[in-house]
Formats: sequence, C-alpha cells, structure tokens
Amino acid sequence: MAEPAGAPLATNPKQVVATYLVLVFAFSSVFWYLIAARPQAAIDTGLLRYSGFLLMWCPAFAAIVTRLFFQKNLDGFGFKIGELRWWLLAFAIPVAVGLVMFGSAWITGIAPFLPDKALALLALPALETILIALGFSIISATGEELGWRGLLVPELGRFTTFTQVALLSAFIWGCWHLPVMFAGGYHGTGALWYSVVTFFLSLFGGSTIFAWIRLRSGSIWPAALLHGSWNYCIQTFYPSLTATTEAGGAMLGEFGWFCVIISILLGLLFWHLRYMLPNMPHPEGGL
Repeated sequence: MAEPAGAPLATNPKQVVATYLVLVFAFSSVFWYLIAARPQAAIDTGLLRYSGFLLMWCPAFAAIVTRLFFQKNLDGFGFKIGELRWWLLAFAIPVAVGLVMFGSAWITGIAPFLPDKALALLALPALETILIALGFSIISATGEELGWRGLLVPELGRFTTFTQVALLSAFIWGCWHLPVMFAGGYHGTGALWYSVVTFFLSLFGGSTIFAWIRLRSGSIWPAALLHGSWNYCIQTFYPSLTATTEAGGAMLGEFGWFCVIISILLGLLFWHLRYMLPNMPHPEGGL
C-alpha cells in the first residue's frame, strides 16, 4: 500500500493517540478477563495461547479502527518493505542479545548449558519446528507492532521529540502488560514486584530500539521481525538450551536483571543515534 507523498496528515495527532489508547485498552480488556478469570484452566486447556494471540492483535485492531475513523484509509502504518539492512539488524539484535545474556550464564555456571538439548534442537528434523515457532511468534508480534509502532510511535512523533516518544510508548506498552502480569501468569520465577520493575526498566531501553528502527526504516516490518524474534529467542530458544536455576531465574529472560542492563545500554546507543532519524516533531510522524 502506498504511503503519503509527504503532505501533512489532516488529523490532530493528540486526538488520534487518545482515541487509539481508549480503543486498545477497551479491546484488550476482553482478553485480559478471559486470561485472568481462570488462569490455570486457561493454561491446561490451551485457551491461554489463543487468548494471548488475540490479545497481541488488539493493538492492531485498535490502530486500524483509529486510522479508518480519522483518515478513511490505512496510510501511515509503514507498510513498505524497506531496506534489507534494517531487516537484518532487526533479526541480529535478539540473536546477539540472547547469546550474550545466556552465554554469560553458561560460562559463569549461573545457569549451565545443556549440550544434549542443543544437539536435539539443532538437528535437521527439529529445524522445521523452530521455523514454525519463530513464524508464529513473528505473526503474533506483528499485531502489537501495527499498534505500538505502526500508529502510536509515528503519531507521538508528530507533536513531541524522539526521547519523549521512546519514554511515553514504553510506559504505555508496559501498562498494557500489567493485567496479564498480575493475573495471567506472565512474570518471572521470583517475586511479582521484581518482574514488574525489571520488565518496565527493560522496556524503556527496548522501546527506544523499536521506535528508532521503525522511524529510521520507515517500515513496520523490521519492528515486527525484531519483536517476534526477540520473543522467540529470549522466551523459548535460549531458555531451552539452559538449565533452570534460582540464580538463572533472577538473571535471565525478560524479567532478569541482565535484560535490564543490556536493554538500557542498547537503548542509550540508539538514543545517541537519534540524529539519524527524520526531524521531530514532524507533521507526518517521521515517516
């Protein structure tokens, strides 16, 4: 779908953002309830998987409704393919972060490497399973990205700076996760407060990366690839190669202290590179 040729969008970005947030939280509340009402039953029956998938697509549904209401079209999402280098960067980040994070635990013995699991997982018959799981993760993440980076980030960029875009989108993104963290079992192995704190701190760095790659590439697809690859690598692939330990639970994954450190460091790096982005504030949302 063709993007606008540079003419300012005839919409009020603050109204667009406000409407989107009302819709995304309203749509999501249905699935928050389904997940929270009977969390163990949802886990046992597989309902959690489907509810979780639909929940991740609520940002996309809300964004589509918002765009159609204000613009009568779907311009502005960043549907163009973009340059290959941004796709490669998007895939390389979670692979490298996971290797550094879990590799540190393997080397130090905090959470030992499992060679038998690695051999089984990397065998040729298992590659199909890996690709299917990765593909499903990317499809799921695309639902979120169409909302957070397809609409929210560009619209915020129409009336504020990149720093504020990164911080505001991170805070909103984190708040959207809170219901499933408190009632749906989406948290780490330790205390819930620890998971909430580490998750929010990681998001402030991670959101900077996501916003930067979305605005720099002008495309939503690298952000979707980054999100889906991150979820698969950090939540599934590397953990499957790693022994479960108490110290490892506090260190590894999305709720670990290592994720906070590496996410903030990478976030600061991309924040430093903000000079490479389109001028902000920008009437067209930096597209």
